[in-house]
Amino acid sequence: MTAPYIKEEHKIFRKSLRKFLEKEAYPYYEQWEADRIIPRDFWLKMGEQGFLCPTIDEQYGGSEVDWGFAVVINEELERVGSGLVGIGLHNDIVVPYLASYGTKEQKQKWLPSCATGEMITAIAMTEPGTGSDLAGIKTTARLEGEYYIVNGQKTFITNGIHSDLIIVACKTNPDAVPAHKGISLLAIERDATGFTRGRKLNKVGLHCQDTAELIFEDCIVPKENLIGEEGKGFLYLMEKLQQERLVVAIAAQVAAEEMLKMTIDYVKAREAFGKSISRFQNTQFKIAEMATDIEMGRAFLDLLITEHMLGKDAVTKVSMAKWKLTENARKIAAECMQLHGGYGYMEEYEIARRYRDIPVASIYAGTNEIMKVIIAKNIGL
Repeated sequence: MTAPYIKEEHKIFRKSLRKFLEKEAYPYYEQWEADRIIPRDFWLKMGEQGFLCPTIDEQYGGSEVDWGFAVVINEELERVGSGLVGIGLHNDIVVPYLASYGTKEQKQKWLPSCATGEMITAIAMTEPGTGSDLAGIKTTARLEGEYYIVNGQKTFITNGIHSDLIIVACKTNPDAVPAHKGISLLAIERDATGFTRGRKLNKVGLHCQDTAELIFEDCIVPKENLIGEEGKGFLYLMEKLQQERLVVAIAAQVAAEEMLKMTIDYVKAREAFGKSISRFQNTQFKIAEMATDIEMGRAFLDLLITEHMLGKDAVTKVSMAKWKLTENARKIAAECMQLHGGYGYMEEYEIARRYRDIPVASIYAGTNEIMKVIIAKNIGL
């Protein structure tokens, strides 16, 4: 069944994007995994075809289309591989901060390059000693005349190597009570004095996605790079987390769909004891269980996307989806690998990569434990 937000123009767009990815992504993805990075020229090709930041205003290089187009992009990129998550982060997580809270001058300066792929973005919240407790960040930004002086470290930063513009959560008022009221967002550019990149982190999965440490040592940032108002950074982050977690849920759902599809193909082709293993009752029951979970997940997800596009507050449901769909995908990865038998453990089979890539989805954008805390609070517990 077609999702209610999908119209004919979305279908045409999906067909065009798939054709592009079949030429520019699928043939090279395994090499990108081996290289441990996606080349910048792929970003430029995405931008040239209008697949970056399609929802921003035309005056800044976007197409001013609805978020359904962003959903299509996220789905099709996930079908290629989970390592392309950095593009969704750029399009639907970082750039919206600029579009929503940026000044006209900031938008004119940065958004057109974000849409072409010449400027790659990142957001830096997590620190070596601070993950889910965002109010406990230690990175500081002290205003001195026309500049903020930033000191601190960030880690696990998606697009950390490629990024040209990073939205950094920092404490502009370390003495604020409650602590979250001291948080502000600063846009720090690639060439900022005092900004360096640490290691490109060696992850279990998502090998082609560049994740890095960022270091700020008396980093000099013009005060006009403040995003929105000082002290409102935590509020801005909370307002945008619904969309971020929805993006993660979309990727998890598509990964599950892809894993089931490849596993069905495999069990039909593989024989044991003189017959296809798809004819064994255990295989059929496992496939039936996964197919049911996936169908239910898709129905819930499409409902949430529709509500989100209508501007509804769906934080509780999105938290449910982020938790449940990432857990589903993790469980399905294990079941699908098992049904592949020994071949599932071989790198030449895609299920091995999917099995490595999916677990982190239950950790980033707020751990699934935090999702349960949000759900419990919002239902009155």
